[in-house]
Amino acid sequence: MAISKALIASLLISLFLIQLVEADQLVTSGSNETGAPKKIDCSGACASRCRLSSRQRLCKRACGTCCARCNCVPPGTAGNQEMCPCYASLTTHGGRRKCP
Repeated sequence: MAISKALIASLLISLFLIQLVEADQLVTSGSNETGAPKKIDCSGACASRCRLSSRQRLCKRACGTCCARCNCVPPGTAGNQEMCPCYASLTTHGGRRKCP
């Protein structure tokens, strides 16, 4: 009985430590040496996002605005909006999605 309680306690402590390590990795991966969030290369990310668009200048301009606000651009040329919720939530005055 004492062994099973000790085993359960050690498992709980191990799970807690794993959670702490994962949280620490998330915090440190999203910032640079000064602690500020990493800035992404918006022009490169938007060029990649808009490379198949029929209206590349318009796409890159809208994407650049969204990237500057959210510091995030979803991967791929379309879709994947769930990867960057801020990017997906921006809308125009007419209620349409702003970001390509």
